[in-house]
Amino acid sequence: MPSDDLRFELRRRLSAAVRDRDRIAVAALREAIAALDNAEAVRSDPDLKTGSGPDVAGGVGGLGAAEVERRILDAGEQRAILRAVIETRLTAASTYDEHGQSLRATELRSGAGILIATLG
Repeated sequence: MPSDDLRFELRRRLSAAVRDRDRIAVAALREAIAALDNAEAVRSDPDLKTGSGPDVAGGVGGLGAAEVERRILDAGEQRAILRAVIETRLTAASTYDEHGQSLRATELRSGAGILIATLG
């Protein structure tokens, strides 16, 4: 599966879930897409100091200095991230069950099921 196929499938399913007003699917799919986006973010280097302007937390100096290519995740990395999101949802569902919140646990498991189906 090419690396963009999983993200494409998540977005396709998200569009359908929004159209169908399926809030559980929307939440699960948005969480998965956000996890992929976060994993592609370039880590900042706290020791990087450029420019002669005032020190601003996280700031870099110079025109275009903050423009950096995002990481590219291969298909295996994307699938691993999606599996981690699923595992997090299932663990949280168990915790909710232990605390008598079976409705929330069921919602989390339903969302995990949607993500599992996306993995194929």
